[in-house]
Amino acid sequence: MKSIIQLFLVLAILATSCSRSRSGGENADAAQTEKSQEDILVGTLAVAVDESTLPLLREQEEVFLSAYPNAKLNFIAKPEVLAIRELVSGKASVAILARPLNEQEEASFKKRSITPRLFPLWSDGIVVVGNTKSADTSVTITYLTEAMRGQSSDKRKIVFDNINSSSFRLLQELGKLDKVASNYVEAGSGAASVLEQVSQSSDRIGILGYNEYRDLISSFPNKNNIRILSVQNTLGEKADNKFYLPNQSTIAAGQYPLQRTFYVLNYQPNLGLGIGFSAFLTGDRGQRIVLKAGLVPATMPGREIIVRDNI
Repeated sequence: MKSIIQLFLVLAILATSCSRSRSGGENADAAQTEKSQEDILVGTLAVAVDESTLPLLREQEEVFLSAYPNAKLNFIAKPEVLAIRELVSGKASVAILARPLNEQEEASFKKRSITPRLFPLWSDGIVVVGNTKSADTSVTITYLTEAMRGQSSDKRKIVFDNINSSSFRLLQELGKLDKVASNYVEAGSGAASVLEQVSQSSDRIGILGYNEYRDLISSFPNKNNIRILSVQNTLGEKADNKFYLPNQSTIAAGQYPLQRTFYVLNYQPNLGLGIGFSAFLTGDRGQRIVLKAGLVPATMPGREIIVRDNI
């Protein structure tokens, strides 16, 4: 009797082992099949994005996924410095940023012999906003950078969306600032908080992305308390010392001085979905979405004109 029980136990163990083996094999085959199905228009792609671009990228995502339903995009939206960390750490293989990576940031990719595919996408501006109770309707870059340095007689504070943002970096670079004066610079908790603080106080000047501003202002409850300040054009070959407001025309003409170009940086080591999404962003449909959003596309989308002999 005892030997019979032992026999049954051995058979049960063998059956369980075989079942697990088959299950493991099936899972491995499924994983291999899933991997083999990933290509330039199929699969899941993690994209680290400068958070100021998110409103526009949501529009791009909607059109892209409607055309390619087997693709999935996971946007990791953070301020520029943190978005770059997501890319360098490998949590994302593609990024949408206002600058390429520097040598130090790119070192880990070079060790793995990964060459980036980098393409310009669009240009937008950095908006300077003030309270309507303030008499000022314009501002100079010199004033902004001197205030950040702590050398302004004016006691107004400059509020940024985030100290790690691309807008903060741009002004820091223009002023060649190693550090900023904390009594003149204030960090908000995003673009909406910049508008909120400026709308409540004439002692605040706000800095945020043009795309974010356009996305937020229409539904902002205190928009009548906010005005965009014109900025003096003192930079580059097109400097004329005149004051300009940010819009599609002044950005395209190079007249508005506080502008930046966004790029898609593809560090995906294989020919995966990063190629397909990059091609969409830089292609006709993606660039049309940029144009419709009020920004300046890197390549102007074409217009088809049909000519008929008879009407």
